[in-house]
Amino acid sequence: MAKSAVRRQTYHHGDLRAALIEAGLRLLADRAVDALSLREIARAVGVSATAVYRHFPDKDALLRTLAGEGLNRLARAQHAASGAAGGGSAGFAATGRAYVRFALANPALFRLIFASPCQDGAPGGAFPPEALALLRANAAASVGNDQDSDAARIASIRAWSLVHGLAMLMLDGQVPVDDALIEAVIDRGPRPMP
Repeated sequence: MAKSAVRRQTYHHGDLRAALIEAGLRLLADRAVDALSLREIARAVGVSATAVYRHFPDKDALLRTLAGEGLNRLARAQHAASGAAGGGSAGFAATGRAYVRFALANPALFRLIFASPCQDGAPGGAFPPEALALLRANAAASVGNDQDSDAARIASIRAWSLVHGLAMLMLDGQVPVDDALIEAVIDRGPRPMP
């Protein structure tokens, strides 16, 4: 009787899908994406491997969901950094620093986010609209133009390229991980084209 009570507690979750996502994110903190398995995620949650398939048809579906959640977390970190810096150009630089620091704190998740196929110009097909809007608004403000202008679009791609490139160079060990270097590179980052 006690054994069945334990089994019932183990196999029934209020929100198994959310538990699987959280377990996947926790496991990504310790290993590369290639080392992640559905069986391991199921075991971490305390369910059978077949239970995962009720929510995700395959590993790719779960990985896309993890990438989407990673993007949401990145967006929240950038919004918080911008707000704490008071917006404007200081907020724009703060979003860039938050981007690089997020990558360094979550290397496997960051790589998963940007290894996902692009759809409509968005990594993983699910770039949070609010994060993209924040980037475009800040870029537009930096060039004194409207968000839909070519100048704002180019400025947003330039800024994104700078922080993404710096993050990847640091993750790949090509440049030392150094907070002062992050500050210096981003604060002196790309300037609007004349």
